[in-house]
Amino acid sequence: MLIARRELNDRGTSDGQIRGLLHRGEWVTVRSGFYITRDDWEASTLPGARESLQVIAAHHSLVEPHAVSHTSAALLLGFPFLRPRRPLVHVTKLKGPRTRIRSGIKHHQARCLVPLTRVVGGIPVLSQARTALDIAREDGFAAGVAVIDAVRHHGTSLEELDRLLQQMWKWPFVTTARDAVAFSCSGAESIGESLTRILIDELDLGLPIEVQFELRDRTGRARCDLRVGRHVFEFDGATKYRLPARGGVASVDPDQVLMAEKYRQDWVCGFQLGMSRIVWDDLWGLRRERTKIRLRREYAATVARYGTDISDLAPYRVHRRAS
Repeated sequence: MLIARRELNDRGTSDGQIRGLLHRGEWVTVRSGFYITRDDWEASTLPGARESLQVIAAHHSLVEPHAVSHTSAALLLGFPFLRPRRPLVHVTKLKGPRTRIRSGIKHHQARCLVPLTRVVGGIPVLSQARTALDIAREDGFAAGVAVIDAVRHHGTSLEELDRLLQQMWKWPFVTTARDAVAFSCSGAESIGESLTRILIDELDLGLPIEVQFELRDRTGRARCDLRVGRHVFEFDGATKYRLPARGGVASVDPDQVLMAEKYRQDWVCGFQLGMSRIVWDDLWGLRRERTKIRLRREYAATVARYGTDISDLAPYRVHRRAS
């Protein structure tokens, strides 16, 4: 799919001809010296597809041995992560100079052991566990929790993460990665749920947070993202209310999805539970602090009305194996 200028030159295509294709809009520049046809570029509509092309082009532009790492590895491995403010391609050198940024590529200096490297589409990429820990060290606690939750949800074990942390004991910001692992949970099913769990933890409600709290009786079944006492917290991602043509996952008309969600909330709250709903914008900036005030108020109202004990719900609870 990618077309490299040096290969074109080797086949006799001049730089002038390449400029003509770009000028006419038949080709698109992915990265200096790497191109793609307009049709292929416009067909790359899946989330992360164009960013992945930029990572692949950056990889092919490098000569020294390296592995794609950090958020660039997450792109190629296909698991979600919190987008950093500054988009860079990340590689970890098998050997080389200190960490530096050049031409949009951040070169990391770290021991890159062969067992931690896998091949994705012919490109060496650091493993899921190593990538998650690197993102935590590079981008901070929240980004680390989000990605570590994701890799644990997809089968990476705590033992593997702990083993790598021991090897990193002198590395920069390893404490952040260690804290993110300690807070992580394999039950989180999206970045929004992970970030919501951090938000709820900051409320310091004095009771443990349960992930994926599920109830069932002969009239229905529902699973809630988070529970503290008799109050549940739900993260509402916009994608479930959009049809696939608009980048969503709704299989029916969004109005039907909204109505089904209303019925679901009524069913859950019928067990004498309170519920708070959180959207993406609630997690950031000044609105985050306002959201915390609202959530404390809603939680306090539930405690005042129903208390915190859930022993009466034992006949209806669906227990999942902890991991």
